Amino acid sequence: MDSGDTDRLIGTEVAGVTLLSLHGRGHTGLVFVGFQKSLKRKIAVKLVPKAKATAQSFMDEAEVVAVLNHPNIVTVFDVGEFGEYLYITMQLIEGDSLQGLLKRRLLHPVPSQRSMDATAVLPVMAATLDALEYAHQQGVIHQDIKPGNILIEKPSGRPYVADFGIARTELTEDQSKFVHGTPLYMPPEQARGHVTDQRADIFAVGVTMWECLAGVLPAPPLPAIKLVGMKARNPEAFFLKSPSESGARIDERLEQIILKATAPDRENRYGGCGQFKNALREYADGKLGLRI
Repeated sequence: MDSGDTDRLIGTEVAGVTLLSLHGRGHTGLVFVGFQKSLKRKIAVKLVPKAKATAQSFMDEAEVVAVLNHPNIVTVFDVGEFGEYLYITMQLIEGDSLQGLLKRRLLHPVPSQRSMDATAVLPVMAATLDALEYAHQQGVIHQDIKPGNILIEKPSGRPYVADFGIARTELTEDQSKFVHGTPLYMPPEQARGHVTDQRADIFAVGVTMWECLAGVLPAPPLPAIKLVGMKARNPEAFFLKSPSESGARIDERLEQIILKATAPDRENRYGGCGQFKNALREYADGKLGLRI
C-alpha cells in the first residue's frame, strides 16, 4: 500500500468503524485508528490487500487470537472482507512499540544512552513471557516475536503482544514449505522450515531482550534471504559478538540468560516461558532489587 491508498481510505467506514488516521505500517498491510460508532470508542483496524493474503489465512489469524484472553495480548473483535481488502478490528494500544522506542534511543547523542536499561527491559520481557506462556498453554506458538510486535501502552507502560499473523497451533500438522518470520529473531529450526514449539518464541524473546539491552544486534549486514540461510546452516556463527561484547549493560549473568534462551539447539534452551521468566525474576530481585 502506498500513501495514495492511505489517503483514500481515511474517512472510509469499515464494518461500522470510520477510519480516522494511520496507526502503523506492516509488511503486508496497514493498521488504522478507527472510531466504532456503536460503542463510541476508538479501536484499531488492520487492512491487508487480498493479493497479499488469502481470506482463509486471514480468518485463521483472527480465530487464533480470538481465543486468547490475556491482559498482555491485544484483543481481536471482528474479522471480514471489505472490497479489495481483508480486515481485522482489534483493541487499540495507544503508545509505541519496542522497535519505535529503540529507534529513538539510537538517535541519542550519548552512546551509553542508545540502549535500554535492564530495569526498563526486564519487566517488559517478563510480561511478554507471561503472555506467551498463556498462548502456549492454549496450543498457540506466535513465531514472530520481535520489538515491532511488542507494544507499550501509554501512560500505563503495560506491554502487549501483537500480530499473531503467522502463529501456528497444535492442530497444524506440518510447517509450511515456505519460511515465515523475521530472520534476525527466528530460531534455526524455523529458518530450516521445521515444525516449531514454544522454544521458538523463547529464542525470539531472548534475541529481543539482547537487542533492547545492546541497542543494536551484532548481526551481519546481509539481505533477509541470506540471513535465513546463515541462520539455518551455521547458527553458531550468526551473531558476530557475544551479548556482553555487544552491550555494556549486559553483565555476566544476563549474558548467561540470553545465551540459554538463544541456544542454536532448542534442546539447550529454557524448556518453557516459566523457566525463562523465573531466571529473569531471580536476576532482577538479586541484582537490581526489582520485583517483576
